[in-house]
Amino acid sequence: QVQLVESGGGLVQAGGSLRLSCAASGRTLSNYAMGWFRQAPGKEREFVAAIRWSGGRTYYADSVKGRFTISRDNAKNTVYLQMNSLKPEDTAVYYCAVDIGYGLKYRALEYDYWGQGTQVTVSS
Repeated sequence: QVQLVESGGGLVQAGGSLRLSCAASGRTLSNYAMGWFRQAPGKEREFVAAIRWSGGRTYYADSVKGRFTISRDNAKNTVYLQMNSLKPEDTAVYYCAVDIGYGLKYRALEYDYWGQGTQVTVSS
């Protein structure tokens, strides 16, 4: 079992920045990937970014490429999502998730463990 706890969400004006954190416990993550997803009201959960814990290879959705950065801190067992140049359309509940398989995936159904989510609201 893996437990995930997100933090760092909040209200920010358009053009601003936020950094989300996802603290993991329960298993060593060295062979896994971690991803960030988001879900806006009335919409499906969508992929944002993912990172392989070992090696640090990353993968981004086109909508956030160049604005968001995913990273991890091995010592703290924590993954981060640095979000810059935020837009109102980035408003959503953001979730982190763990994939115990191989590669870097963008489909939510391929992730095995999920956090409870943190709200990000970007005002215009």
